[in-house]
Amino acid sequence: MINSVSSYPPHPQTVDAAAPAASSATKELDDLMASLSDFKHTQPNKASEAQYAKPQKVSRSPTGSGKGVDQLDSMLGTLQSDMSKQGVNTSPKGHCTACNKPIVGQVVTALGKTWHKEHFVCGHCHQELGTKNFFERDGVPYCETDYHNIFSPKCAYCNAAILGKCITALDKTWHPEHFFCTQCGKQFGEDGFHEKDGKPYCREDFLDMFALKCAGCNRPITDNYISAMNSQWHPGCFACFDCRQPFNGGSFYDHEGQPYCELHYHAKRGSLCAGCHKPISGRCVTAMSRKFHPEHFVCSFCLKQLNKGTFKEQNDKPYCHPCFEKLFA
Repeated sequence: MINSVSSYPPHPQTVDAAAPAASSATKELDDLMASLSDFKHTQPNKASEAQYAKPQKVSRSPTGSGKGVDQLDSMLGTLQSDMSKQGVNTSPKGHCTACNKPIVGQVVTALGKTWHKEHFVCGHCHQELGTKNFFERDGVPYCETDYHNIFSPKCAYCNAAILGKCITALDKTWHPEHFFCTQCGKQFGEDGFHEKDGKPYCREDFLDMFALKCAGCNRPITDNYISAMNSQWHPGCFACFDCRQPFNGGSFYDHEGQPYCELHYHAKRGSLCAGCHKPISGRCVTAMSRKFHPEHFVCSFCLKQLNKGTFKEQNDKPYCHPCFEKLFA
């Protein structure tokens, strides 16, 4: 039976993006702030150096590293001032989750974090997601195409990703429209399906292809059956091949692969008494191309028992010698 019907995938998520008016200017500001952040991180920690260095006299060059920092700070301050006059907010909006640098310009908010727009990318193909829908897996964003290719279940029939309802059966997943009978191609109804060698079949085709067949009617056997003559039979089909009557007490006779009652078995074999028309199971008399119980081989006129070779025949009937002389002399 069908194990479950579910729906794939989870709903795609969206991002929040804020874009200032002067995008090129804010991009330049982001780059400067990132450069300043990098520059500051590379400067030695003076307090730490003073703690462990040997006492010695040092001299500073007028063009020392402190001046470089002051120049960057001055450039950043000037740019921020100019952008503020243009109505652009230059206050940092947090740090990018990907590069850990300040964000001043366009910011993407997704998965409870903030990102530079160009750093919010698919975890597989690394293409920018922008403001497009995306899917999340273990905290990583993915574009729709890669998410489905990597994580969505695949249909056992067409091997394509399943994006909507999904049927789980035979330890596999299927598009609902692709889960059908292997033989006739019809989708399964309330009767469900039957399995053979890992393939699903409707009830009709499964019984027709794989069920035992009755030797009498050649139709599938789905319930009780009789096993006889190296074959299986519906109870109602196991009957005399001639008269179609069921066998009393279960006894039957086999003639040329078919079951017969005692009467029709002997009739087929020519072993019925020509006198009483009943089967001959013991001694018999053969005369006039027929068989008789000894006691039934009698004169057709006086009805006395005859012995083989001591009778006369007239019109296919046996007579004793006295009756024959009397009637036909």
